[in-house]
Amino acid sequence: MSIFSYNGAAIVAMAGKECVAIGSDLRFGVQLQTMTCDTPKVYKIHDKLYLGLSGLQTDATTLHQKLQFRHNLYKLREERDMKPSTFGHMLSNALYERRFGPYFAAPVVAGLEPDGTPYLCGMDTIGAIESAKDFMITGTSPESLYGMCESMWRPDMEPDELFETVAQCLMSGCDRDALAGWGAVVHVITKDKVVSRTLKTRMD
Repeated sequence: MSIFSYNGAAIVAMAGKECVAIGSDLRFGVQLQTMTCDTPKVYKIHDKLYLGLSGLQTDATTLHQKLQFRHNLYKLREERDMKPSTFGHMLSNALYERRFGPYFAAPVVAGLEPDGTPYLCGMDTIGAIESAKDFMITGTSPESLYGMCESMWRPDMEPDELFETVAQCLMSGCDRDALAGWGAVVHVITKDKVVSRTLKTRMD
């Protein structure tokens, strides 16, 4: 078994019309043994920026703490929040620094730029960055998540429709993966608020 599928994860980020949504499953397991079902893999950096981390949960937690620390330093120095695009490049740089002993975590960044444009990017363990205009996924079931997202995404969705689409993609993708699921959480980021909803899914 790959170290990336040791704990299991499913993360979907999707862009809409001046809004963006990111969601993850809630399962934390050790290989096929489920430990808890209250562990989201999406972390809030600030109101307009969320970070999803799949892979080894210990490395994901460490990486999140380091990135939160760097963002806090930036905010002290610049007196403003970091833009999602800036954060993506900072994250890529942080991962490339550790390329000879990388963090076993695959990140997805989702946020709104100051002008309201959705920003999505993902990268591998050594920080090779890839941006997207539609959706970004990571986790242990990429095939089923990609298939659902490609069939359900369409441009310029409003926040409520975007939530519904992300929720359905996440739940359908997790149903085909024994290492992810057991509940989900979805955050919808708009220019004036963030709405977070917890989903009930199959618990088997």
